[in-house]
Amino acid sequence: MKAAYGVTAVSIAIGAFLIAPTALSEVIKKSSSGICHSADSPYYAKTKNFTAFNTLTACLDSGGRIPKGQRPPVRSTQPVAAGTNYARERFGHGWADVDGDCQNSRQEALIAQSTAPVRFAKSDQCRVTAGRWHSPYSGAVIHDASKIDIDHVVPLKWAWDHGANNWSQDTRESFANNPANLFSVEASMNRQKGAKGLNEWLPPANQCQYIARFLRVMKTYKLTLSEQERRDYQGIRTQWCS
Repeated sequence: MKAAYGVTAVSIAIGAFLIAPTALSEVIKKSSSGICHSADSPYYAKTKNFTAFNTLTACLDSGGRIPKGQRPPVRSTQPVAAGTNYARERFGHGWADVDGDCQNSRQEALIAQSTAPVRFAKSDQCRVTAGRWHSPYSGAVIHDASKIDIDHVVPLKWAWDHGANNWSQDTRESFANNPANLFSVEASMNRQKGAKGLNEWLPPANQCQYIARFLRVMKTYKLTLSEQERRDYQGIRTQWCS
């Protein structure tokens, strides 16, 4: 999932808006080809039409990628201290290319979950642009990949609050990129859901499918519920899956 993290992408066209130089140096520019340029990128100043993000992680999490020849942000190898707050970076910097084929976990999910052959960008066989996706949350059919969010069925922050804060960094990154925890859905549903658990949010369609997947992922990673949550979840499963 991609759950909402408080970062709003704003399309900026130089010439349409006047922006102070200091402001430009603070944003990450996602080009029309999906490349995330930070201020130290040699193409930063040359990128005139872009979507702006507050952080590199937010740009990568939207489906963007690092320019060729540059390395992704270096993750900390230090253990997470007790009481540390949730941050998206705790689960890796954006979508990972686990098998090294240039298609990151977002692209892999789009390919696997499309009910028709996908199409790629003309100049970029790593980026899916079109296909045919049935949203498991609403049943809507979506053809434009840019309108798809990859939702974490078990949200990252929810997982953090239920035991993932004690995992290793590698386990958290594996969790964030596990296909079993990824659904291709319309962006509006992903943002509506946010980091909510089963007792706070259910999709308008396919509720039992969603509940079963949520519980399966939760059990696989041994995430824990409070006693009240355990009772609530048992009741929700009985109500929707009987």
